[in-house]
Amino acid sequence: MSAAPPAPPSSAVGLAAAVREGRLRAVDVVAGALERIRREDRALGAFAEVWEDAAAERAAEVDARVAAGERLPLAGVPIGVKGRHGLRTAGQLVAAGCVPVGATAVPGPGTPWQTWGVGAHGRTVNPWRADRTPGGSSAGSAAAVAAGLVPLATGSDGAGSVRIPAAWCGIVGLKVTNGRFPSPDRTGLAAPGVLVRYAADAAAYWRVLSGEGQGLPPGSFTAVFSPDLGFADPDPEPLALARTAFARLVEADVVRPPRPETPLRLADPAPAWLALRGVGATSEVRGVRGKPDVRGVNDRQLAALFDRVDLLLTPTTPNAAHGHDGPGDRYSTALTWAFNLSGHPAISIPAGVGADGCPVGLQVVAAHGREAVLLAVAAAAEARAGSAGPGIPGKP
Repeated sequence: MSAAPPAPPSSAVGLAAAVREGRLRAVDVVAGALERIRREDRALGAFAEVWEDAAAERAAEVDARVAAGERLPLAGVPIGVKGRHGLRTAGQLVAAGCVPVGATAVPGPGTPWQTWGVGAHGRTVNPWRADRTPGGSSAGSAAAVAAGLVPLATGSDGAGSVRIPAAWCGIVGLKVTNGRFPSPDRTGLAAPGVLVRYAADAAAYWRVLSGEGQGLPPGSFTAVFSPDLGFADPDPEPLALARTAFARLVEADVVRPPRPETPLRLADPAPAWLALRGVGATSEVRGVRGKPDVRGVNDRQLAALFDRVDLLLTPTTPNAAHGHDGPGDRYSTALTWAFNLSGHPAISIPAGVGADGCPVGLQVVAAHGREAVLLAVAAAAEARAGSAGPGIPGKP
């Protein structure tokens, strides 16, 4: 009988430190991740492909680099990359010492909605409840991280594709400022992102990609909470959990509401987003050219907002995770895709678990280029929640 695989790492940052200091070898860390995937992914469906041989070879290269004296910030960290072509955009992470172990699941061809995934063993399930979707389109990345298969996975976010699955899987999901890094999306709506269990790991990802330093320490930032951005219709429970998460941040003096508060009323971005993507031929989309410049109107309102406050907070989604038969005619993107049109960076952090046993998220949005503020708030929220860190669904 083979030895039990190593326990899932407490964090990518902690694991990398152990590899750099010689307390762990990258080859063993990666072997443990591959064993967890072999053991658990048949039920989870998080991976479309697993690259066992390539991952073992790359892990050995990392150990050699560390032995030669390289200080790799993410030495030996096993990661999932979104989709079968995700490795093309993971070059900086690999250079920093990450070891890609496989391609994570994304929606299949012809899927009419994107909060879904198809892995090598079938549909991707939510680790918290197998009869629920993990969200998408970074479905497999979120499921793999939430289940503890890997500590970090890449994503891309064109309408909420990082933030929605982060919310529904109870983890952290960062979308960076649109246009900051190359994206194959010709519309400019999509931006890279990352899914992790710990805020420090999102910060490490950001430092590798951006070259920026440690960022801002936790502090008190002015922040507006909007339940609906002026047009969405969130369900009571996700809204209540997001409000409570916001109140905890206020109580901890992480954020402070301005006085007086002015409700934010954006225009519904759905017609503009759909028109840019050329999705469907509904009367709503066909009529967008005759409507006011929704994108311009919202951009001006958001610019004015971020001139006077640091942050905007909302529920990440208007609804909880739905079943595998789909969301119906509801847009789970209602509260996220406005910031793909505007380009603002945004992060989803855990807001709590609903009565159905599934998590929901709190979305935090900042001015362009202010990812460091988002990461500081995420770290403070995590510290406020307790030092034990996020649990792995179904495990003690």
